[in-house]
Amino acid sequence: MRLEKAFYLGDDVVQIARDLLGKYLYTNFDGSITAGIITETEAYAGITDKASHAYGDRRTLRTEIMYREGGIAYVYLCYGMYSLFNVVTNINGIPHAVLIRGIHPVEGLEKMKERYSQRKQNNYSVDGPGKLSKALGIHYSHSGIDLQGNQIWIEEKGVTVNQENIFVSKRIGVEYAKEDALLPYRFVLGNYEL
Repeated sequence: MRLEKAFYLGDDVVQIARDLLGKYLYTNFDGSITAGIITETEAYAGITDKASHAYGDRRTLRTEIMYREGGIAYVYLCYGMYSLFNVVTNINGIPHAVLIRGIHPVEGLEKMKERYSQRKQNNYSVDGPGKLSKALGIHYSHSGIDLQGNQIWIEEKGVTVNQENIFVSKRIGVEYAKEDALLPYRFVLGNYEL
């Protein structure tokens, strides 16, 4: 069952990041469907979070997507080469987002390998947000796509997530955010049942 719009409109981005673990992230580009179980996320709490692109109410052409109503994709280019996929959350005007950092591939594995063009790609995990976007065919030009549409969407398919199997830590690569870099906003799913 596809996640309803209401899921993305919650006001607690940290809880949403945690709740996305075990959900299925799907893409459908050029007739190829690929999917994976979300295994790693990071929360970004908008204008008060020094690690967020919208910190201090920074509004730019790139970040304007984050200020829209939750349930759309925010995909940005990192280091000039990696497209990173985020889910925009909260109501219109509050720029919260969840970075999807890892998946366990479950559908379209050959297509993922082809996109990633790496023969040794592990069939059991796609760890790292740049690898994830490449494997799923997500590009920064997809920023703004509605997650209720047919190109990128998230489904609930009955994966049992034991809260004891969720590893919580600080986020990766945001040392510039000083004390906010230490916030426990990263969630990694260990074992789960299908």
